[in-house]
Amino acid sequence: MADLSNFKTLCAILERNGFNLKKSLGQNFLIDPTVCPQMADEACADADAIIEIGPGAGVLTVELAKRAKKVVSIEIDEKLRPVLKETLAEYDNVEVVFGDVMKIDLNKLIDDKLQGMKIAVCANLPYYITSPIIMMLLESNLAIESITVMVQKEAADRLCAEMGTRECGAVTAAVRFYCTPSLLFNVPRDSFMPPPKVDSAVIKLDISGKEKEYDVDAVSFFKVIKAAFSMRRKTLVNCLSNGLKMDKQAIYDILDSCEIDRNARGEQLSMEQFTAIANTVKKDVK
Repeated sequence: MADLSNFKTLCAILERNGFNLKKSLGQNFLIDPTVCPQMADEACADADAIIEIGPGAGVLTVELAKRAKKVVSIEIDEKLRPVLKETLAEYDNVEVVFGDVMKIDLNKLIDDKLQGMKIAVCANLPYYITSPIIMMLLESNLAIESITVMVQKEAADRLCAEMGTRECGAVTAAVRFYCTPSLLFNVPRDSFMPPPKVDSAVIKLDISGKEKEYDVDAVSFFKVIKAAFSMRRKTLVNCLSNGLKMDKQAIYDILDSCEIDRNARGEQLSMEQFTAIANTVKKDVK
């Protein structure tokens, strides 16, 4: 099997199949030989089947195929069909589905192709669609154990930030509602072809058993989170009053009842404090 992490080898395969890199689709092919095996080890530690998003030329796919019983890779770019046919020719446990992961019914895909298997998701996500894909995966109530993904380093820091720190935001709280995130390792920009302008990092989102951790109405919780981080330079009182369409005195009363400082900002609160606010206001939030 050709070494897909070798720059010249990968270029030859792409050229042979008439494929040109498309920056519009965020296609930066991974050429560091150490990264994909580490990602595959992490993803397959939880599962015997993998859903891969965006296989590209198949560099990560090959490593997943070596470790998993079954790999279903979802690729949006039809022009990669001949490339993947060549790079994955030796692996009969890989199936490539061409389509937009944001539009595919993943629950049906799991029922049709991976039923009865322990499943994890693994992906090297394009920077421009990182958060939408991650939130779609988390909100879809999929029968998966974990998500191991490579994302922009800045996004990784935000997604894995501790609650109550300056780095956290609405997406931090949203992710922690569904899973336990951890930053595994950094990936420098020269690990890709062509090299992007920023560094990357691999993170893991552990989903198993997380859904019962917080006793809170989800609709109310996410309305509170969205409001709390809507104006980062403003206090929590101002953000909640504006975002929830409630007068400031009502917000003061809620914060007092939850024993939260009236001068606090959204990034200073814990998940438990956000949960307390959401449970208090759920009858008033429309």
